[in-house]
Amino acid sequence: MNLLGPVKNIMTKEIETLHPKDHLNKADKLFALNRFHHLPVVESGRLKGILSKSDLLFFKSGYNKSVDSEEESLRLKATSVEDIMTTKMATLQPDDKINVALEIFKENLFHAIPIVEKEKLVGIVSTYDIINQIADDKNITNEYL
Repeated sequence: MNLLGPVKNIMTKEIETLHPKDHLNKADKLFALNRFHHLPVVESGRLKGILSKSDLLFFKSGYNKSVDSEEESLRLKATSVEDIMTTKMATLQPDDKINVALEIFKENLFHAIPIVEKEKLVGIVSTYDIINQIADDKNITNEYL
């Protein structure tokens, strides 16, 4: 993997998104059915925020430990994504370099960075994407043998 290559080479392009007015039960279902941990929140194609699985788990556990599943389901249906999403996040453009993403991951507690082009969401890059690329790169492996 070339760390000076653009993030568009490793970003996930086909991503699930949420709308700010979606209820948390939709996010809960998406996280349960998929292996991703971040959902960009988009309105009219524009990035408005991001919801992590950790955000949702914190919301679910922070209310009351003795909540039954029916009550939890009602809470998830009554709360909108915009109520708990993160709005202050780093973003990159498709041609920004992978090493810039690494610096953002290193300096912050982010684990995913939305990729935006002309204010439109075009992808997302996560720590997993970078780890996966490193693990699959035979040249990197050979250099350390």
